[in-house]
Amino acid sequence: MPRTPSDQRQLLDRMSISLIPRSAEDLEKLHEKTGLSKTDIVNRAISLYAFVTEQLDSGQDLLVRDRQTGEVERIQLF
Repeated sequence: MPRTPSDQRQLLDRMSISLIPRSAEDLEKLHEKTGLSKTDIVNRAISLYAFVTEQLDSGQDLLVRDRQTGEVERIQLF
């Protein structure tokens, strides 16, 4: 049976979080720069973190390449 909009709203997981000052500042800067809601930014950050950890856990390397110099760096999470 397809879900109705009211069913989808019930699937939301509401929570309250405390951010360290640096994270709160970064969130505010991203909000101003992108125009996205803070909720959207946090949701995207969680999805990105899940993707990154899945890739690293499966033995993949994540690389960042400087467009101007072509220099490549490997991303590591500690």
